[in-house]
Amino acid sequence: MPIMNKTACILGASGLVGGHLLDLLAEQDAYAHIKVINRRSLGISDAKIEEIIIEDFDKLDEYVAQLKADDYYCCLGTTIKKAGSKEAFKKVDFDYVVNIAAVAKENDAHTFSVVSAMGAKAGSMIFYNSVKGEMEDAVIALKNKRTFILRPSLIAGERKEQRAGEDSAQWVFKKLNFLFQGPLKKYGAVEAKQIAYTMVKNALDNESSIQIIESDKIQETA
Repeated sequence: MPIMNKTACILGASGLVGGHLLDLLAEQDAYAHIKVINRRSLGISDAKIEEIIIEDFDKLDEYVAQLKADDYYCCLGTTIKKAGSKEAFKKVDFDYVVNIAAVAKENDAHTFSVVSAMGAKAGSMIFYNSVKGEMEDAVIALKNKRTFILRPSLIAGERKEQRAGEDSAQWVFKKLNFLFQGPLKKYGAVEAKQIAYTMVKNALDNESSIQIIESDKIQETA
């Protein structure tokens, strides 16, 4: 049975997965308090949710006490196009993610969960996959009590922001998703809400110390 009256902390709640995650956490009786880290207010009006405005995520370590929580969820991610350069992309997808994982460690958190990507591998010839792999290695090295790393393929859902390349890919995957069965299932698109659901379920029910959850396993979570 899940521990009650827990506190959750989310980084990346303004994104596609993070938005669904926030909604799911707000519905969970296990969580009495949800801390949402943002650079600017999302205008949330819910007594259960506390917005913590931090304009510079390089300084997350200065907010350790304020960010104390039982379970940490990181859905932070960008694209090289949006970030403007490989260096700026790595700051978001590596530095900031590892920073919040370090905060979780400092606060003796029960769980740290993060959205990575299929194909993540440090040293990969693909820059995106290499950064995600380096992030995973750094998060695991921190040795939080329980760490869950989710590796979805293409994330499906309606974004507030437009990402032309991803929108086109989503359209193709929706038309052809029936082809991704058996060994190919892990390459099929994954709904953002299913990723969020898997994160919450694992944090509340799974006692593994470290688990990497591949895309097909995310789709199977019920």
